[in-house]
Amino acid sequence: MMRSRFSGRQRNWRKLLAISLVLGFIAVNTVAWMQASAMTHYVASGQRTAPPEQLSLPTRAWTILTGTTVPRPQNDHTPADVNLLYETHKISMNEGEFLEAWYIVRPVAQGIVLLFPGYAESKESLLATAVALHKAGYDTLLVDFRGAGGSTGSDTTLGVREAKDVAHSVAYAERTWPGRPIVLYGVSMGAASVLRAIATEDVRPSAVILESPFDSLLGTVGNRFHAMGLPAFPSAELLVFWGSVQQGFNGFTHNPAEYARSVECPVLLLHGELDPRVTVEQNAVIFERLAGQKHLVSFPGAGHVSLIVEAPKAWEGQVTQFLRDVLIPD
Repeated sequence: MMRSRFSGRQRNWRKLLAISLVLGFIAVNTVAWMQASAMTHYVASGQRTAPPEQLSLPTRAWTILTGTTVPRPQNDHTPADVNLLYETHKISMNEGEFLEAWYIVRPVAQGIVLLFPGYAESKESLLATAVALHKAGYDTLLVDFRGAGGSTGSDTTLGVREAKDVAHSVAYAERTWPGRPIVLYGVSMGAASVLRAIATEDVRPSAVILESPFDSLLGTVGNRFHAMGLPAFPSAELLVFWGSVQQGFNGFTHNPAEYARSVECPVLLLHGELDPRVTVEQNAVIFERLAGQKHLVSFPGAGHVSLIVEAPKAWEGQVTQFLRDVLIPD
């Protein structure tokens, strides 16, 4: 009788443990689904969640449970606000989609630089860069990825679909301004998109400038957890998995460090030494794998920020010298 009661209790505990494990599995994956959706789908309005390292402990816990808030990036300023004349161009895509771009002309330009913003940013974030490039003697085309600014859509694929946006922008520039040297400038996700476009979309620019590209999607998602003082595994893997399911791509193979092997044109790689999103070691992997002429510039004391805003003189000196070396014949 005693053995029967003990066996019954044991079965109940096993059943309770099994139910708890199943419920825990469902809960963890539900949270990961919500996080992935919040990261890749912009909301119409609201206050953007601060970087994870700036969040208080209660806010950090709430953000982990509910996901970040990322409003759709808008353009509240134009080149006119920095005293530059410009034209607005629409770059047609498939099924009624289009990219909006600002074209800033420079008389007797040495070439045209196509600029692509980072994650959750619009082309207005590139205005300071455009001013410096205009001063240096280059036309610029500032492009909103789909989902941001004046372009169609309200989501992001963190550089996967955006690579096609880069390819369409390059094709548009080649048709509209034929015979011009084309330089691609990408910031963070924009830099990852440029690398992927070269590797998968047969884009062949004259030169590339990369500012703080991440080495892999899994790596940069993991760095967000590290910034909050949390272990990356298995949370980063779950976010990448569910984001892949939601957006229809394999995020585990979205690796700019691998795309770098296909880049044979001259490359200037810019990086902040204190960047918590892209570590010095991860940046070094990208640089090592670039196949052609390359130059690495690190900015002491800089994090994952606009490097021209953080160190304008150093940025201008390095970028203008690089463009002069690769575009202007002796």
